[in-house]
Amino acid sequence: MANIHRPRRGSLAYSPRTRAKSQVPRYQSWPEHNGTPVLQGFAGYKAGMTHLIMVDDHKGSPTEGREIMVPVTVIETPAMKVAAVRAYKEDTYGKHALTEAWANELDPALARRIAMPKKHDTDAALGTIRDEIEAGNVVDLYALTYTQPASVTGIPKKVPDLIEMRVGGGSIKERFDFITDLLGKEVDVSSIVKPGAYVDVTAITTGKGTQGPVKRWGIQVRKGKHSRGGKKRHIGNLGPWTPHHVRWQVPQTGQCGYQQRTEFNKRILKIGDDGADIIPAGGFLNYGTVNNGYVLVKGSIPGPVKRLIRIRRAIRQGEHEVREPAIGFVSLESKQG
Repeated sequence: MANIHRPRRGSLAYSPRTRAKSQVPRYQSWPEHNGTPVLQGFAGYKAGMTHLIMVDDHKGSPTEGREIMVPVTVIETPAMKVAAVRAYKEDTYGKHALTEAWANELDPALARRIAMPKKHDTDAALGTIRDEIEAGNVVDLYALTYTQPASVTGIPKKVPDLIEMRVGGGSIKERFDFITDLLGKEVDVSSIVKPGAYVDVTAITTGKGTQGPVKRWGIQVRKGKHSRGGKKRHIGNLGPWTPHHVRWQVPQTGQCGYQQRTEFNKRILKIGDDGADIIPAGGFLNYGTVNNGYVLVKGSIPGPVKRLIRIRRAIRQGEHEVREPAIGFVSLESKQG
């Protein structure tokens, strides 16, 4: 008689599966960077998917050196602005914000996101951070950047998203000089990542509301013999008699989707300035046209169209070799069906 093999359905890694607190993803860690100082992240808006033809440059691939079709996701990446510099100190309980310096001129639209600082002396705040650096109290520097969705026609939002980005590379003093020069200025995605580089992509997944255990956890639909009363999509039981309570591992009804997810080592295939080069006939479905810079990421990424997408330099790149992709053309066929 064959051994019965019934592994559990659904991963418990992200339990409890609650809704994300914010539609802006957050990073708890950043990769180490030993080069010159640079911002280690960027953000854009998901436009849709298309495909392109490129030469397969993956070593050892059966199609190495031949043209292949690759599905790509289009992320519209208008320039971001640096609003402030934030310094962090570290104690027994971890890192904490020490102080911050805001730019002299900020977009009026940012007032719809946060309470704008009043009577803020930027030079004095920068001097305070510089003194703390010399005293050895600063362990990390971050830039407070914000998006410019008003320049994106594909999404209805006009309120900027305020995002914290780490400044990596060099010493603390070199990082401070680097971010001070960018304070109040625009930053392009091409200054952070290059074509062929590997990045981590993070977004809030598509929300599906309250769902049952079949859709939420992937359990089997019960057969007719074992589903008295027509309850075919219910679990067989809530667990053993002892312990005398329902364990959290039991698949049950609840929130499905709208949770933060990160996909590691996604390859950047192309970075462009003119969206007209990749807009399909009729525009992207439920999005329209791309009027700003864009990034083509190999494969799919989390979230629906119009969702804010965060890009971070790969933290688990390992032995992945960065190669310049040889792209033939990008499909402009209509996606309207």
